[in-house]
Amino acid sequence: MRKIKNPWLHQEGYDCFGCSPDNPIGLHMEFYEDGDQIISYWRPQEHLQSWVGVMHGGILATLADETAGWVITRKLQTTGLTTHLDLRYHHPVRVTDDLTIRACIREQKRSMVFIDVQIENADGTVCVEGTATYYACSREQAQEMGFTHCELEDEQLLPM
Repeated sequence: MRKIKNPWLHQEGYDCFGCSPDNPIGLHMEFYEDGDQIISYWRPQEHLQSWVGVMHGGILATLADETAGWVITRKLQTTGLTTHLDLRYHHPVRVTDDLTIRACIREQKRSMVFIDVQIENADGTVCVEGTATYYACSREQAQEMGFTHCELEDEQLLPM
């Protein structure tokens, strides 16, 4: 497993709610590549809850969507846009649970990419799962958005 370098870090105006390390109210997600999967490890915070002690479903949807987007960025080396997000919430996620978010390509039909995504709690229980459908931009469209490529860091990490 290797950490993915964030290709947007020095892009002017970059302030993504999901992955910008500098967004003061953002989620500060980081991503890793492990075979076909893109993985993020994330720790909830109390101010992102709905019911007392339970994560807000919209934040969980954001975690799933953001991870799916990084599948496009890393695996297809382009940018993309969410066209559909279909999630099933199986178990509540506590604000004290460390989470693992996993995503991988299930199918691609021309520029439409279907990505399976799941969110697990620290016990390995799948709490949320679903499919994100993305439109994968052409290389030209990606370059117009400032994207050139997405690399891995040199250091290899042990799988969790």
